[in-house]
Amino acid sequence: MNYWLLKTEPSCFGLADLQQRPDQREPWDGVRNYQARNLLRDAMHVGDQAFLYHSSCKVPAVVAIVAIVRAGYPDPTAFDPQSRHFDPASDPAAPRWYQVDIQLLRPLRRPISLTELRQRPELDGLELLRRGSRLSVQPVAERHWHAIMALEDAGNAR
Repeated sequence: MNYWLLKTEPSCFGLADLQQRPDQREPWDGVRNYQARNLLRDAMHVGDQAFLYHSSCKVPAVVAIVAIVRAGYPDPTAFDPQSRHFDPASDPAAPRWYQVDIQLLRPLRRPISLTELRQRPELDGLELLRRGSRLSVQPVAERHWHAIMALEDAGNAR
């Protein structure tokens, strides 16, 4: 199993929205970065797990765990002129953009803030903490996954 972090702006689509979806399942669409696209298309597999991370908000934080329930497939929003993710250069015969489907496994018992993550030396090397990192789909090393999971019950205690 691989581990991931999926960034989302809760003002656009967040944990509360995912909780309201049928079966708490949603296509992870609209990603328009080639590096992230390659991960969606080539590296994410059914059964992988990901942290759902709220970004561009008052308190950026890891808020939930989701599962990848459908591997990468062409993102239909790229072909839809009515979609805000429309890409007129994208061709259905040779798709440029991909998506996966995710399903909520569970919300975290408490959000784990970016500030808290930055304070943890065991998370050194986590892509999210790298200066200038803006990638919306990020791999998470197994050791980082377990370290973040341990924080869920640890609170801010060190």
